[in-house]
Parts: sequence; C-alpha cells; structure tokens
Amino acid sequence: MITAEKYMQLLQDFPPRPINSEEDFEATQAVINRLLDKPELTPEEEDYLDVLGALVSEYENQQEDLIPDIYGVELLKVLMAERKLKQKDLVSIFKTESIVSDVLNEKRQLTTRHIQELSKFFHFSPAVFFPNLK
Repeated sequence: MITAEKYMQLLQDFPPRPINSEEDFEATQAVINRLLDKPELTPEEEDYLDVLGALVSEYENQQEDLIPDIYGVELLKVLMAERKLKQKDLVSIFKTESIVSDVLNEKRQLTTRHIQELSKFFHFSPAVFFPNLK
C-alpha cells in the first residue's frame, strides 16, 4: 500500500523537475541508480522511479532530436574529425592505410568486422553505423 508520507519524503529529498542540462541529467540519473541498487523497492519508490525515468526518457529523446542522422562512412569521418584522427590512426582496424582511404572515399564498403572494430575503438554500439537500426 502506497502511503502519501513516504512518497512525499522522496519528493522532498529530490524534487522531480524537467531535465534541461547535462548536470540535471546526471543528478537525476544518480538518484535512479541509488534506487536501482536497492535489493527491493517500496511501492512509493517504484512510483517515484517511474516519474524520474519518464523525465530522463524525455530528456534523452530531446537530445536524440539534436543529433543529425549520420551513419556509416559519414559518421566515421565526423568521429575522426572530432578526435583529430588521421587515416594511419585506424590502420589497426582496417589493416592498411590504403583500405582506410578507400573506405573514406567510398570506394570500399565498411565490412561487419570493420564496424565491430570501430564500435570498440569509439565505444559505440555497432548499430550507430547502420541507418536502419536504433
């Protein structure tokens, strides 16, 4: 049974508010993580977690809308530019600098192995390199 007092205490400890910055997001996520680390949640905590989860979801959806739909080689070019990488920096993934060049000039396609290695290298899901996956 949910009690108003217990729920109100949760609201007072960390009042749920719209998330408008990375700092707001991190603070909200920290509260969510503390709740998720508990072995068992009370009904009040479950409801509170739902509210915080909705706020986080809304914020993430807004952020997603700000990210252009870039995939494959175009994404690779952007990641390289952001991190000031040169073709030679990716030889460990593509085996030779000429293959890196061919991929970047779209003379060759990214292979499944390339995508797997790039996802490890850049710490992204392989799905970010495919336009139809999310």
